[in-house]
This record gives sequence, C-alpha cells and structure tokens, in this order.
Amino acid sequence: MTKRAYKCRFYPTPEQEQLLARTFGCVRFVYNAVLRYRTDAFYERREKIGYVEANAELSRLKKGAETAFLNEVSSVPLQQCLRHQQTAFKNFFEGRARYPNFKSKRHRQSAEFTRSAFKYRDGQLFLAKSKEPLAIRWSRELPSDPTTVTVSKDSAGRYFVSCLCEFDPETLPVTPKMVGIDLGLKDLFVTSNGHRIGNPRHTAKYATRLVKAQRRLSKKKLGSKNRAKARQKVARLHAKISDCRMDNLHKLSRQIVNENQVICVESLKVKNMLRNPTLAKSISDAGWGEFVRQLEYKAEWAGRRLSAIDQWYPSSKRCSGCGHVVDALPLQVREWECPECAESHDRDINAAVNIKAAGLAVLALGENVSGMGQVSMSGSR
Repeated sequence: MTKRAYKCRFYPTPEQEQLLARTFGCVRFVYNAVLRYRTDAFYERREKIGYVEANAELSRLKKGAETAFLNEVSSVPLQQCLRHQQTAFKNFFEGRARYPNFKSKRHRQSAEFTRSAFKYRDGQLFLAKSKEPLAIRWSRELPSDPTTVTVSKDSAGRYFVSCLCEFDPETLPVTPKMVGIDLGLKDLFVTSNGHRIGNPRHTAKYATRLVKAQRRLSKKKLGSKNRAKARQKVARLHAKISDCRMDNLHKLSRQIVNENQVICVESLKVKNMLRNPTLAKSISDAGWGEFVRQLEYKAEWAGRRLSAIDQWYPSSKRCSGCGHVVDALPLQVREWECPECAESHDRDINAAVNIKAAGLAVLALGENVSGMGQVSMSGSR
C-alpha cells in the first residue's frame, strides 16, 4: 500500500469560516510562540528544547489566562504543528534546510487533523467542533478512509482540503520505449526522438495584468480595506499562474510516464541556478524541479524507471555520434558541427540523445549517478 494525498477545494459556511480562522490563528500563534521559546532557550541558556519540552510549553500556554483562547479550537492541530516544527529543526540540524521561520498571517494558512479530530462518513467530512460537513467539490472518489486531513487557505482566499489515503498504484504494461529529456527555456523540454514541447511562459502571459494590479496595490494606504482588496487581486493572479503551470506540468509528466518505460533526465540543482539574476525568473516560471519531481513519483507508481544523470555531464558539448567533447559551446549557439566526425547537431536534440545514453548506462551498470559521472565520463568535463 502507498500513501497519496487527494487535494480538493471546499466552500465553508460562515460558521466554519470563523472556526477555521480561529484554528489557523491558534496554530500560527503556538508555532511562533514555541519557536521563540526554543530560540531564546538556546541563545540565552544554551539549552536544546525537544518535542517533549515543546509540548509542555503548549500545555503551559493553554493554562494561561491571556492565552485561554487556545482551548476554543481542537488541540490536535496545535500538537501537529509542534511535530512539524520538530521535523523542521531535524532537517536544519542535518543540513537539509534553513532555520525554521516564523509564520505570517498573510501567507498560506493550514491546520492538520488526525483521525481523532475528524470523521469521514459516506463521502462527508466532519471536522472537530463543527456540526456540519465541509462542502467539498470532490474531483474523484477516495480509495480509502483518510488517515490525516489538512485544511488550508491560500493567499487568494481559497480553501482546500488534502486527504491522505492509502491506495494500490496501478502498474502500467511494459513498453519498449525509452526517452531522454533535455530541459530548457525556449522549449520546456526536448526529447531524444526530436519532439519539442514549447514553453508556455505563464508569467509572461499575465505580466501586464500583474504589473497593473501591483501598481494599484502600491498606491493603497497601509492597513486600509482597499489595500487588502488590492492584495487579494494580486494573490488571485499569482494563483492563476501557479494553477496553469501545475496543470500543464501534470499533463506532460503523465504523458511521458504513460508512453515510456525508461525516462532519463538531468539531476539539475535548480536552487543554485536561480542565483543567476538574468535567468532566475524564467527558470522559476518553467518549473523544472516540479516537473522532475512529478516524473519521479509517477514513474514509481506506474512501475517505470527514472534515471537521473550527473549534473556535470557535458550533454550539450558531447557529440552523440563519435563522443568528441568540444572545449566550449556558448548558450547562443543552437546548432554546431563536430570537428571530429563532421556531423551536424541540433544542440537540444543532441543533449537529449546523450542524456538517454548516459541514463541507460547508469541503469545497466547499476551505479549511482555521481559514480557514473566519475567512472565513464572522466576527462570529458
């Protein structure tokens, strides 16, 4: 059995909206208060606070006269936010993430409920302290009863519920097709068989409307209702761009997984590439990291193989015919001729063919990506 989250939009009643607003506020307050408590304990007394001590701090807050409002909402989301904070600290100390940040009320709000804080009966979901079920617009039937439920509100004011369920992934029939994928900006990606997928550039499509909305927002008085309305308009435009991007990536990744048994891609360090001030906006809009992430989990569910080659492998500078590697190949050069075998190459298609060959070699040799790059690609970087 595999766990999968099913995210749907819902429309709360006025009473549910008030309850969720209090719940989001209490979750945010507890997270920030405990984070301040842990931070001060370390810098002032060199004391490390774990989950047990953090939970004790939550109990102390709920007993205080000034923070008695914490008892008005379910205690489960408050405890779950401390578990998430503990995970955030673990990732920080192990070098996988930055120090946890304080939560803001202007960004996405969420609250997680375990089985003791919700009921799911006959397709209806009841949250703790709410008598009416959530008006959820189900996109599909849940494969099983949810184990946890996460209710969220984005910056555009939309409400979503994410149900974590167990399901049996359907393995697709084996196919002999294999593909190499070269990610880019002019084209979102190019496959080893010469198929090009254009970059829709969703941000550029809504750039004029976004600039106009942001200009109007900047002229509103701080703290006014008109500024809050203008902020909502900007947030809705950003949500529209994000939804269009995700919809396109989901369709493309599903098509690639359905058609190919083996998928070869580059293991790009997108966060490092975003440091380029000229290309950062275009790279973020393309969504390379999200596309590869979707390919990874969808391939695993479908019984496909995803092979990621070393990021330093010279896929563009290597001739796919004879293997010769040129010294330099500027980005503006889209077509080039190999000085050894005189074969003409399209830069992107040649890179995709090389990625496919390197990815298949990784699977055949049974070595990791880094080892593959060091063993068979040595001297060619």
